[in-house]
Amino acid sequence: MLARLMQRRARIKSEGGFTLIELLVVIVIIGILLAIAIPSYLGFKDRANKADAQANLRQAIPSAEAYYSDNNTYAGLTVALLQGYDTGLSPDVAVGPAAQQTANAYCLQATHGGFSYKIVGPGGSIVAGAC
Repeated sequence: MLARLMQRRARIKSEGGFTLIELLVVIVIIGILLAIAIPSYLGFKDRANKADAQANLRQAIPSAEAYYSDNNTYAGLTVALLQGYDTGLSPDVAVGPAAQQTANAYCLQATHGGFSYKIVGPGGSIVAGAC
């Protein structure tokens, strides 16, 4: 009986396992790594959304210029007309209010991931904001 008890204790001691302290240390290390990684990921995501909105605006400018070339005015410019010139135009692009579309100027805007950019053209720069 005593021999059997000693064998059982020896077998329990030889079985590998993690102690509670070891598990807590691993959890703390994972928490520290997440605290470093999550803000970096969010920063990358924001920069990507900003770049995408700006790229969508750059893509829409040739369509607006083609519309002007055909009509000698920017008045009446709409997203549907822009898509007639470029069928791959992003749905994030919008044309500013009709009051801002004059014979010699237009306002285009793009919003992606919560970031809005606009360009007042022709010859304008892309800036943050909406038309």
